[in-house]
Amino acid sequence: SRELFVLTYGALVAQLCKEYEKDEDVNACLDRMGYSIGTRLIDDFLARSAVKKCRSYSETADMIAQVAFKMYLGITPSVSCSSATGNEFSLILDKNPLVDFVEELPAERASLSYCNLLCGVIRGALEMVHLAAEVTFLQDRLKGDAVTEIGITFLRKPEDRKHRRN
Repeated sequence: SRELFVLTYGALVAQLCKEYEKDEDVNACLDRMGYSIGTRLIDDFLARSAVKKCRSYSETADMIAQVAFKMYLGITPSVSCSSATGNEFSLILDKNPLVDFVEELPAERASLSYCNLLCGVIRGALEMVHLAAEVTFLQDRLKGDAVTEIGITFLRKPEDRKHRRN
């Protein structure tokens, strides 16, 4: 079933590339689709994983990598914190199943974020649990980078969340 999903995803991206001339428009469409999926997928994730409430952004990033990615894509990215404030994290994907059948992007599609759907899914799911975040691809093996890296920046400070509960 994973191969069918990957092939279907590839066909979706190819169709979007036919419909939109600009890579930015394809990237935005993939992000919107992912966001919509993420807002619905979070219910399934919470029901099936039986996870406890995360107390920090680092716990949330670890939960995304160790539970969600494993559950839905069969991989476990590594997590690194990339800010002193503790609100910016990177998910490093050693393997990205969405690109199993993709060798490289065509030269005319150099700014295409082929897997931008993932960013939307993460952003949508986080928003449904009241965590506003910016999610972007920082590096992409399809673009010649050494690794595939997704950056997550939580937009509120942890103390803002605690203050609102009191």
